[in-house]
Amino acid sequence: MSEAVAAPLPPPPANAYVAALRTVREVIANDRKAQIGAWILVGSIVVAVIGPYVAPHDVELPNTDIRLTGPTLSNIMGTDHLGRDLFSRIISGLTVSLQVAAGAVLIAVIVGVPIGAYSGYKGGWIDSVIMRIMDAVIAMPGRLLAIALVAAIGPSVGALWFAISFGSVPRYARLIRGGVLAQKEREYVEAARSIGESPGSTLLRYVLPNAMAPVIVQITLNFPSAITAEASLSFLGLGLVPPTISWGQMLSAAQQYLEVAPWLAIFPGLALSVLIMGFVLLGDALRDHLDPRYHGRRRARRRTPA
Repeated sequence: MSEAVAAPLPPPPANAYVAALRTVREVIANDRKAQIGAWILVGSIVVAVIGPYVAPHDVELPNTDIRLTGPTLSNIMGTDHLGRDLFSRIISGLTVSLQVAAGAVLIAVIVGVPIGAYSGYKGGWIDSVIMRIMDAVIAMPGRLLAIALVAAIGPSVGALWFAISFGSVPRYARLIRGGVLAQKEREYVEAARSIGESPGSTLLRYVLPNAMAPVIVQITLNFPSAITAEASLSFLGLGLVPPTISWGQMLSAAQQYLEVAPWLAIFPGLALSVLIMGFVLLGDALRDHLDPRYHGRRRARRRTPA
């Protein structure tokens, strides 16, 4: 009588998350681009958290005696048309930008990942219907859609979260669907079914953790898009309104003073560019690490004689 072959047991659920964290740490440790991006992001988060408490001046306190004054020792980035300290206002704008971007990305992940996971795991006509809906949403111009939604809802942080995240949901849904389709036929999924795991438990405990790597990369690349969207809407007057401070507002207000006070546009624009660069550098490094074609090119370069 032949011996029964035991089915391989599913991997512990924590392993995939631990492996993902280990991968991120390895990328940051070995990639100069990722290190620069990580330092920018860590510094930005620290400034956003403690900045409002250590800002040198009141962000709303006008002082017409020093209006449109260039950088000085007391106002290192100069003052605006009301004499308010530009450095303090940029710190406050950083907090708002990260708050809006984090909320928008979080909503997109919370909505998009379950939709894509269910669609990919269920398959059949349900998968086809959900993906056609996602295709219809992603076909709409994202920025115009955000403008329309904010105009309909009204300017607020919550409205920006909804408007910015709406166009990002299909990207997460499609990404996680592809990962689930690749994972659900693996041996460990069959083993989970054979020991009596329900479809929902199998999806949540075993399939999703092993399909999340592309989503992590997309999150880092979605942040700069969300930050740019918030700044663009505020620049057009459709985003946040005073007294809430936004870099987009500051850039919009600086237009009429470019000839006499160019620092009003230079410093907020520079802050916006540096923050976006941090996310892009880290996201590119993670994407390169997870892209098999990147590893093939790197091995080919190593084999090429000097």
